[in-house]
Amino acid sequence: MPKYHDDLDAVLRALADPTRRAVVERLATSPAVVSELAAPFSMALPSLMQHLRVLEDAGVVTSEKHGRVRTVSLRPGALDVLHLWLGEQRTPAEHQADRLAVHLTRTTPKET
Repeated sequence: MPKYHDDLDAVLRALADPTRRAVVERLATSPAVVSELAAPFSMALPSLMQHLRVLEDAGVVTSEKHGRVRTVSLRPGALDVLHLWLGEQRTPAEHQADRLAVHLTRTTPKET
């Protein structure tokens, strides 16, 4: 079991919900205030805040409050643990195919 399994479990739980995945997709473009994040969803603001809390507890997002406005941002590197785990799941055949592609790229004469 990898040493980072607790972080991985938290991220996977957080991303298991389609609303939270949609929030992460939106935040991938830029930070947003909570009211802007809530706009596309037909749910009460407290319900969206619960989703944001799950994402924040998992370390996927961060938030800052300035006066009455809360801005939410995707935490840099937050999904790295997921990328690392997925990379470890690749089969040996996939790794061999990658090495073959590198070899062919280096040894195939280029057309001029």
